[in-house]
Amino acid sequence: MGDTPELLPRCSVFIAVSLDGYIARTDGAIDWLSAVQVEGEDYGYKAFFDSVDTVVLGRKTYDTARGFGGWPYAGKKCVVLTHRPRTPLNDETFFAGTPQALIEKLAAEGARRIYVDGGHVIQEFLAARLIDDMTISITPILLGSGIRLFAGGEGEHHLSLEATRSWPTGLTQLRYRASPAST
Repeated sequence: MGDTPELLPRCSVFIAVSLDGYIARTDGAIDWLSAVQVEGEDYGYKAFFDSVDTVVLGRKTYDTARGFGGWPYAGKKCVVLTHRPRTPLNDETFFAGTPQALIEKLAAEGARRIYVDGGHVIQEFLAARLIDDMTISITPILLGSGIRLFAGGEGEHHLSLEATRSWPTGLTQLRYRASPAST
């Protein structure tokens, strides 16, 4: 399957970061996102989520999501990339291989567009040159420390800016597509 990359599913990132590049506090908390929460505004998340058929996330993101009021990935195939599986609660599955092996497996199962979520998993997919596009929402807050979206080691990637948008809350959203030179 590696000889036919056009048959691989599209891998997309949709994530919020602080202005200084953190996706969570050091303890994993994302409470700071409440600064831009407005009733009825999802910053394009629903349209994005509706466009994906599969979610791939890391164990820490999975553990955080399990603590939400309801399962946020309902209706999607959900795969947790981890070496520490636990008992699934919502039909999620666990996978301990490489991102490339997982993408090939998901392609064989019919996946067309994958939502890649979680800092470490996004970094692994970038390093493997599997990310096709990224929507990054920059929030107007400096955290000073925490979990970085890009921690280093992802390699050099050339991106093409497809769209920008800003909201009165101060959130600015950037949508990039990986340039062919990056793959």
